[in-house]
Order: sequence, then structure tokens, then C-alpha cells
Amino acid sequence: MDAPSYSPVRGIFWMVITGILFVCVTALVKANGTRIPAAEAAFLRYALGIILLLPMIPQFRQTTFDRPMMTAFVVRGVAHSIGVALWFFAMARIPIADVTAMNYLTPVYVTLGAALFLGEKLALRRILAVLAALLGALVILRPGFREVSSGHIAMLATAVFFACSYLLAKHLSARANPATVVVMLSVFVPIGLFPMAVPVWVTPNLSELGILFAVACFATAGHFTMTLAFAAAPVAVTQPVTFLQLVWAVTLGVVMFGEPIDPWVVFGGAIILSAVSFMTWREAVIKRRSTTPSVNLPKV
Repeated sequence: MDAPSYSPVRGIFWMVITGILFVCVTALVKANGTRIPAAEAAFLRYALGIILLLPMIPQFRQTTFDRPMMTAFVVRGVAHSIGVALWFFAMARIPIADVTAMNYLTPVYVTLGAALFLGEKLALRRILAVLAALLGALVILRPGFREVSSGHIAMLATAVFFACSYLLAKHLSARANPATVVVMLSVFVPIGLFPMAVPVWVTPNLSELGILFAVACFATAGHFTMTLAFAAAPVAVTQPVTFLQLVWAVTLGVVMFGEPIDPWVVFGGAIILSAVSFMTWREAVIKRRSTTPSVNLPKV
């Protein structure tokens, strides 16, 4: 029986809001330009956002740390730091639609990583979905038919490092409360980015600092509304809604930054998201069957 709080409409609503907030993040980073180096911009975004963590301190203080947990937090901080720096680098150099579409590769890498490092079974449906997603990435990049820039290569690497971060978050969430996981990431990422930012430091002006603080606010709000969406409805319901991010990203790129619409990017993004949505839906079906077995249930 569904919990009383279950509401697909509410889940979809919060996921729509999440998409709008994350597209605002990409637009603000794009608007900030390339004067501030990527590592410095990423460092400032997290450093300025630390103030937003104050409400989480009471829960954070309840956590008991040990060496394996701290090691996992440090490794996650390093991986996420590199991923964030690469994302800021790509965001300032390639169209918003390209960045948004290639962001969908992260769940695919998470699936592969879970099979390789967490011992999860890589069933045929997962393998086919992963192959479809990689095909979508090739459609976006079209090597040999378009220039594959440093920004595109950075986005491919970004998805890998973010996948490492999310896998470690999954591991840590079994031992620490969500507030602790968020706080530790938000502390270790600026520490990890600081050595990268110092050698290329450019003094930011007030406008740039304001934009980066706004990035921190929108990103934090986006993670919060995404949590509300997941609490209201299964991921299988909310996942397909994330495709709207690509629609809004294309529209924003055209209206605000004069970026041409690339139908191949939209098509490739649709392939990747379809693969991710299929994996999510199948996992939800299997989980439901395992908790509510039926007689003579056919195997797929």
C-alpha cells in the first residue's frame, strides 16, 4: 500500500521546479563568462555556499566518524572537486544544451560503477540501456562530423567524476545522515578546489561574486526540491521529467546567448534520457515485484 504522502503530481511538480533551478544555475555560470578561471569559480561557488549549511549543523554533530568513513569523505571530496572544476570549464565554452544533454551520462556511469565496485548485477537490460546512452553521446559529439572541443571532452570526464562522487554518497548514506553527507561534501570540495584555484587566481568583482553566490543558492535549492520530488513519488515517475531541462536549456541558449538549436544534441539527449528512464523504470518494477510477489510471475 502506498504511503499517505505518495503523490505523483506533487513529485512531478517538484521535479519541474528542480529542473528550472538547475537551468538557472547553468545560465548564471554561462553569464559569468571565462574571466574567472573554472577552478576559482567553482571554489567561490562552494565557499560562498557554506553559509547555507548552518541549519544542518545540529544533525551533523550527531554523527560519529571513523577512519574508513573519513577516507570515503575525502575521496569523494577530491572526485567531486575535479568534476565541478571540469563542469565550470565546459559550461563557459560549449552551448548550454550540450552541457545539459551530456549531464545525463552520469547515471549511466553510476550504473557501470555500481556493477564494477559495489557488486551489483549488470543485467542484460542495463547493458542495453548503457549502450543506448553511449550511442546518444556519440550522436551529440558526432566525431568526424563536428569539432569535438575541449569543453565536450571535459563534460565526458565530468560525468565520470560525478558518478564516482554519487557512488561514494550511496556508500556513505548507509552510515551517515543526509545532512552529514551534504555538509562533508560542501566542506571538502572547496578544500579540494583551493590548490587548483590559487595558481590561476583572478580577483573577482562584486558582480561576479554576486552571480556565484546566486549559483550556490539556486543549486542548494535545486537539491532540496529534488529531495522533495523523490519523497513524493518514485524515481520512475520523476526521472522522465528531467528531459524538460534540455528543452529549457535549448530555449535559454537561443534567447539569452544566441546559441543555434542543434537537433542532433536534442536527439542524442533524448536517447540518453530514455535509456536512463528505462533503467529507472525497470529497477522500480523489479523492486515492487520483490516486495509484493505474485503467483507464476513471469521472468523478464
